[in-house]
Amino acid sequence: MDRTLGFGPSDPGSSPGRPIFKMRFDKKFWSTSFTLTGTIIGAGILGLPYVFSKSGFFVGVFWLFVLGIIMLVVNLYIGEITLRTKKIHHLPGYANIYLGKWGKWLMFFALVFGIYSALVAYLIGEGESLSKIFTGGTELALYFGGGFWLLMTFLLREGLKGLRKIETWGVLVIIAIILGIFVWSVPNINPENVFSFDKSNFFFPFGVTLFALLGFSSIPELRREIKGKERLFRKAIVIGIIIPIVLYFLFSMSFVGVLGGGVPEVATLAFGPVIVILGIFTMLTSYFVLSFALRDIFKYDLHESKIVNFFFVSLLPLIIYLLVVFFGFAGFVRILGVGGVVSGGVTGILALVVNARAKKIGKRKPEYSVPINWFVIGLLSLVFVFGIFVELF
Repeated sequence: MDRTLGFGPSDPGSSPGRPIFKMRFDKKFWSTSFTLTGTIIGAGILGLPYVFSKSGFFVGVFWLFVLGIIMLVVNLYIGEITLRTKKIHHLPGYANIYLGKWGKWLMFFALVFGIYSALVAYLIGEGESLSKIFTGGTELALYFGGGFWLLMTFLLREGLKGLRKIETWGVLVIIAIILGIFVWSVPNINPENVFSFDKSNFFFPFGVTLFALLGFSSIPELRREIKGKERLFRKAIVIGIIIPIVLYFLFSMSFVGVLGGGVPEVATLAFGPVIVILGIFTMLTSYFVLSFALRDIFKYDLHESKIVNFFFVSLLPLIIYLLVVFFGFAGFVRILGVGGVVSGGVTGILALVVNARAKKIGKRKPEYSVPINWFVIGLLSLVFVFGIFVELF
């Protein structure tokens, strides 16, 4: 039976009395929402408790909600871009249509930089987590990271069918485990840990928090996944972002409240095997979606062969991972921070400009439209530029 849940004021563009957030228990709708949620919840969630513990929990929460609202707006802009364009593209392809070649290659750099940063962070995190589960330590992390890479390379062959299965079940497991961690931790939370504050680290959570909220690359996949029910696309994006924000809050409070300043960079390594499994699931779902998005960039936007595609989507992340581990180029949290501000900042700014252009020359009437003007573009761009400056300098 098709049930609905309505709440909030009526949508001005809809019939009278129709709620904005009238959610149908529709399989395709929830699958699409969970795809975005699964993309967003990745390695970033494991670094949030660490940076929150250094700045102060509520400082981290401040950045979580401020950046969460910004990411919601930008993702809605990107969703509108896909709806205004008839053919299938990924973000570089949309930038090429509406900005030209310079936009295409700048978007390509920003997106790919972020994806590779994420994939390398996932391999590091999965290697340490799997090694912790099976050996009790992280000495064999490199080998387990390689094994995880092999599994993901195999699953990537399943395409959208595999994407729906992995995201839906993976996200349900993530939600269940995070709620379980929070319920378990509540009696052990020390208020002093939650209310501590270090003003010198006020901006410390910015980069990792921005990284933890990135889901740009999955929006074109969502557009394909919800095909035939595009009227639900906006709501799927909203729900897909709200879920991670709520879970991030609960997850970070659990670790910071119990451990205080003793939270490790990969937070789940501080507790037992069940909680380590959470980290494994969060990174597994995101790794799959980002690899899928990277494959589509080379397929639809660059029109590369399968061999070239396989090298850049599967082999190159493994090569970068091995180089980072062997030579100690960067740690887990540092990769998240730099990847978040560079990829998120540049991609976000370009998405704003592309949306403004798509509103003028797009060839398809979208199912929804979000207002934009140059003041909004300038204000949000300043936030992104500020984040890049703070993280890098």
